[in-house]
Amino acid sequence: MYELLNGETLLKFIKFGAVGISGLFVDFGVTFLCKEILKIPKYLSNAIGFTMAASTNYVLNRIWTFQSHDPGIAVEFSKFFIVSLIGLGINTLVLWLLVSKFKMNFYLSKLFAIAVVMIWNFLANLLYTFT
Repeated sequence: MYELLNGETLLKFIKFGAVGISGLFVDFGVTFLCKEILKIPKYLSNAIGFTMAASTNYVLNRIWTFQSHDPGIAVEFSKFFIVSLIGLGINTLVLWLLVSKFKMNFYLSKLFAIAVVMIWNFLANLLYTFT
């Protein structure tokens, strides 16, 4: 574990965070569009927004953060998507707990859920997807 705590990993985490910020705009934008404009139920809207953000994040992380040149892009994307689906489960659980049990604002709760999932996604992608 200590070998992960170095400058190279820190730089990747910073890049991952920058990509995540762009994904945040995709996620919130698509979620808002689905929930408020298209009147899709909030948890389904959340899943759609999250999935769209995960797809754009894969491309940016492959090229910039992890600089992957793996020719098995379908396998790599599948791994990334599996990590993202697990992240979606974590995201939805945190979102549901904060909204339903703690009566927090939906979008503030979504922000907290994204922060929790960011840590999971970075470590899982570093150690599993882009190895």
